Amino acid sequence: MTTLERTRDILGELIGFPTVSSDGNLEMIAYLSEQLGQAGAEVTWMTDPTGRKANLFATIGGDGEGGIVLSGHTDVVPVEDQEWSSDPFTMREDRGRLYGRGTCDMKGFIAAALAMAPSFAELDLKRPIHFAFTYDEETGCLGGQHLVRELQEREIRPATAIVGEPTGMRIIEGHKGCYEYETIFTGLEGHGSAPERGVNAVEYAVRYIARLMELQDELKRHTTPANRFNPPWTTLQVGRIQGGNARNTIAGVCTVDWEMRPVRNDDAVFVKSSIEAFRDEVLLPQMRKVCPDADIFTHVIGEVCGLEPADDNEARAILSKLLGDDTADVVPFGTEAGLFQEIGMSVVVCGPGSINQAHKPDEYVALEQLQQCLDMLEGLGEQMTIPRE
Repeated sequence: MTTLERTRDILGELIGFPTVSSDGNLEMIAYLSEQLGQAGAEVTWMTDPTGRKANLFATIGGDGEGGIVLSGHTDVVPVEDQEWSSDPFTMREDRGRLYGRGTCDMKGFIAAALAMAPSFAELDLKRPIHFAFTYDEETGCLGGQHLVRELQEREIRPATAIVGEPTGMRIIEGHKGCYEYETIFTGLEGHGSAPERGVNAVEYAVRYIARLMELQDELKRHTTPANRFNPPWTTLQVGRIQGGNARNTIAGVCTVDWEMRPVRNDDAVFVKSSIEAFRDEVLLPQMRKVCPDADIFTHVIGEVCGLEPADDNEARAILSKLLGDDTADVVPFGTEAGLFQEIGMSVVVCGPGSINQAHKPDEYVALEQLQQCLDMLEGLGEQMTIPRE
């Protein structure tokens, strides 16, 4: 059996685990653990507080420093209300493409890494190869945040990481962060004929949103000309607003779901401090003149830093050599890469498949892309037999 055939078989098994973020992933983690254990890896589970989900961290080549991490998330997005041509959790092959939920985002990369594990174990590695497979990337990179905390606490110090999100096997050296919030406005209900006697939560939510849009305009004006992102500024976006129960009743509660995707981590600090100052110095004093119990509270859904392009990036240098391509791009979508960079690792995003297929019905990855990934991983294994300079 060729490595590509083994990758295809493993991917079929992985697609069969319906690891939608709202559900658990322990069956898939158990499968990954068994496969990597059989290849000789040292395997560790990192279970979440609910006990229903876990990260897997495994190592081939000892516990030395300077290793490389092959990173992927195990969760997938839901399939409800999507029109699939076949069962999304049963992999289907057609004309060189493998169809199923998660084939490109991102179980294809995980399958390729798993298929290469026995070959890695046969090499005289001078630097370890680590496997990091996480939970809940799609809902805020919760597993990734858990993972990097554990690496720091255990003093595990890989030097580099490849996050195998679907990039068409292009090297990605930068992406924006993703910060998601739910802000709840609590006012005072009353009759619509006497608005001064109530605190209209919808009205204050609208003013809050207007301030967010002002901050976005300010960030646009200060965009660095050399910025390669599209759009080149930090974006702010309101996804949902819900409040009130009748047109003639002062709304007592309103909820706003919003996000920002910062180009620079400093932009996130600026937005958060500015909107908090507007809340504390302008909105809340006005609300509490009428109702002392009025409040504005923001729940943090997820705060994931971006991947900032770096002049000195060992991961980029390694992949450039292996792929024969010295170009590197930036993308607007987010990954777990910034988490690894934040703890001092050099990181790139590179994996099989296209982001244009991710999250859609009839998601697929091409066998040709998987073969390119396997070729890259084979070269990477050989690279890890050379001591780090």
